[in-house]
Amino acid sequence: MMKHPAISIAATALLLGLLTAVPALADAHAAPTTGPTPDAALKQLIDGNQRYTSDQRLLPHQDEQRRCETVSGGQRPVAAVLACADSRVPVEILFDQGIGDLFVIRVAGNVAATDEIGTIEYGIEHLHIPLIVVLGHSKCGAVTAVVDGAEVEGNLAKLVQPIVPAVNRIRDEHPELKGAKLVSAAITSNVQQAINDLTARSPLIAGYVRDGKVKIIGGVYDLHGGNVRWIGDDAIAAADAAKPAVAEQEPVADHYASPAHDAKPAPAAHGAKADADEAHEPAEHAPAAAPKNAKPHGDAADPHAEALKTN
Repeated sequence: MMKHPAISIAATALLLGLLTAVPALADAHAAPTTGPTPDAALKQLIDGNQRYTSDQRLLPHQDEQRRCETVSGGQRPVAAVLACADSRVPVEILFDQGIGDLFVIRVAGNVAATDEIGTIEYGIEHLHIPLIVVLGHSKCGAVTAVVDGAEVEGNLAKLVQPIVPAVNRIRDEHPELKGAKLVSAAITSNVQQAINDLTARSPLIAGYVRDGKVKIIGGVYDLHGGNVRWIGDDAIAAADAAKPAVAEQEPVADHYASPAHDAKPAPAAHGAKADADEAHEPAEHAPAAAPKNAKPHGDAADPHAEALKTN
């Protein structure tokens, strides 16, 4: 039986109209448009942090035009940032980025557990994000609580479980560290732990990294100075090779129209200076709570399912 031609034409027109009116429906699964490489994305963050610490922020992508672009064109962030929920770590501000530039996941202690890993998997698979940054910060209360063996209650006891092996590793490798220096080293170790957890617990992320499509970098944000101390040979080399003259940097390019800007990255502090900054004042301690009731973190298969240890 022959189909009525008018019905077929109408159905086709309706389908085309829906796809045209709602481009976001196909955006998540569309082939990636031209965007920054992992190294270019890292340079964009290094440059932005230097502008921030030098009080020369450009405040890009924070107007009505940008809102309209990200609604009609969808989101294409240059980096996923797994950061601590601490209110003193405003991720877009400290990297001088704007709407649609960063895919930010925030959780106490910047731990990489099921929810955080799943969110990042979405970002790299559907939004084609080329760079993952695990961002810790000085005087982190969650890390300090584990170092001090503080009593924690409720779900917080489970949340901090991934931090335990990071602290234990530092105690084993550097038994001479005490006080603020121990906390500082444990904060760095915790960033490295989260990076390890991202690939160890996610074959998808590990595959993207192995294929060179995604790079994972660590950093520690200094609450007092505002700078990011980068962790990882590639990140440190990029920061050290940067030109300090912020005034000569080019504005952040709109990657909706062109690849990430190629302004020279600015230097970021790392090494001994960070330890000195960390010891600038006493480490922040989490308040004692109800009796200890640490429980496994996440499901039974979680590799960090061990009780908090009293130090």
